[in-house]
Amino acid sequence: MPGKVLIFSAPSGSGKSTIVGHLLGLHPEIEFSVSATSRPPRGTEQDGVEYLFYSADVFRALVAEGKFVEFEEVYPDRFYGTLKSEVNRIWAKGHVIIFDVDVKGGVSLKKYFGESALSVFIQAPSVEELRKRLIARGTDTMDAIETRVAKAAEEMTYAPQFDKVLVNDNLATALGEAETLVNTFLNS
Repeated sequence: MPGKVLIFSAPSGSGKSTIVGHLLGLHPEIEFSVSATSRPPRGTEQDGVEYLFYSADVFRALVAEGKFVEFEEVYPDRFYGTLKSEVNRIWAKGHVIIFDVDVKGGVSLKKYFGESALSVFIQAPSVEELRKRLIARGTDTMDAIETRVAKAAEEMTYAPQFDKVLVNDNLATALGEAETLVNTFLNS
């Protein structure tokens, strides 16, 4: 493998995007891998920034063409995946890739990249705390939030498949722990 990879996964509302954003601000050599998805943008999300947005049909065509390192159908017709072109783009610059992905994608990426990757599972203190965080975010309907909360309990069973589990019950502490994990991995 040409370079190192950082994988951060969690159920929705666990704080992984906040942690990943913090790490990106500290390390100019780390670059965010923009995932592809077939879901519509939320809030102020922009194509090519938070995600590469495709229709479900276009996403399926890219899968058929072998364009993905990994992909998952997380919800019916809601695909998420990592394009090979995105990995190659970042490594061509000599940068470390950081992924902010769902738990199944995180497990798949760790299998693909092996020892070149550090996989971290971010865990909220409880499912009820996840619900509160998703409501506070204000980007989803209550039906969507309840779907995500129901899925979170199942996603938490994936935690043992990650190199490290980081419990985000205090953001400042979680950020410090994430910094230590990443610094140790990058300097190894």
